[in-house]
Amino acid sequence: MKPDATRERTGRRVPPLARFLVRRVLLAVLMAWGITLVTFVLTNLVPGDPVAANLGQRALGDPAIVAQWRAEHGLDKPLWQQYLLHLQGLLHGDFGTSQQSHRPVAADLAEFVPATLELAGAAILVSLVLGVAFGVVAALRRDRLADHTLRVVSLIGISVPTFWLALMAFYVFFYRLQITPGSGRVDVALGSAPPVTGLQTVDALLAGRWDIFASAAGHLVTPALVLALYTIGLLTRFTRSAVLEVLGQDYVRAARAKGLPGRVILFRYVLRSALVPIITVAGLAFGSLLSGTVLVEAIFAWPGIGQYAYKSATTLDLPAVMGVGLVVGVVYLAINLVVDVLYGVIDPRVRLQ
Repeated sequence: MKPDATRERTGRRVPPLARFLVRRVLLAVLMAWGITLVTFVLTNLVPGDPVAANLGQRALGDPAIVAQWRAEHGLDKPLWQQYLLHLQGLLHGDFGTSQQSHRPVAADLAEFVPATLELAGAAILVSLVLGVAFGVVAALRRDRLADHTLRVVSLIGISVPTFWLALMAFYVFFYRLQITPGSGRVDVALGSAPPVTGLQTVDALLAGRWDIFASAAGHLVTPALVLALYTIGLLTRFTRSAVLEVLGQDYVRAARAKGLPGRVILFRYVLRSALVPIITVAGLAFGSLLSGTVLVEAIFAWPGIGQYAYKSATTLDLPAVMGVGLVVGVVYLAINLVVDVLYGVIDPRVRLQ
């Protein structure tokens, strides 16, 4: 029997990209389960007693209170039973109850995660625009003044500690010069826009509250730029190297020999080939921004997941710590999936494979 006839009977062949996406989604589900297991095990291996951290020393002297608290939070069961109950709750969208706020962890995460996503999203957007632009300019002006200047700027961005830069920016621009708003996400007098996405700028635009949008954008600028400086330096250096490597390829020389305009060569040949490794670095950078916002959020009093994770860890709030770990892990998985899809969009060879 001919292969074409077999295809007609069995239906159309599934496109390679669709098969790839199905495999990646199944692998992401498996890795998400692994994240739940790792976060649970590591959280319970942390030295310290959550009973003492939450009840205090005086309550520890009463065994009845201790036993009641451990029973309420399921700590009187074996670890494998605790994990099964935790996994069963996750399948129903229940992350447990925070031992500090006494609210569902899912409700706390729904409040704090959008703030960090807004901050990290603005930072990675600025990083992509400036980092890629600086890297391209440095590559095209190789060994010239612009190249040397941008390389120094990128080196400074990579070398300067983010927490020190955040302190200096807050002190200079807010305390001394008073040209940027203070802490928080929006002016207290204005209130907040009706919550839809949890992102203050987006919700303000959806509600038509331009005053809230201006305030939210003003509060977002300084911490986002501080958070983006390291990523800008990283992307500048990486983009420069990637563009220089592509500029030396034979097909770029052939395009120049044909007399194609420099703009066409840059966008159609050079940048398209250089974007694959750049996207990889950008995806990793965005993940690191999400996990590295703790100090920036503390300095600018930004109510994000970094502050929530820090307070949960210091008080041994185990359900909250596991919830934060799962959310960060899932975000990493989602970023990797998006990066893989972009590979197929940009590079036809990935689609064929």
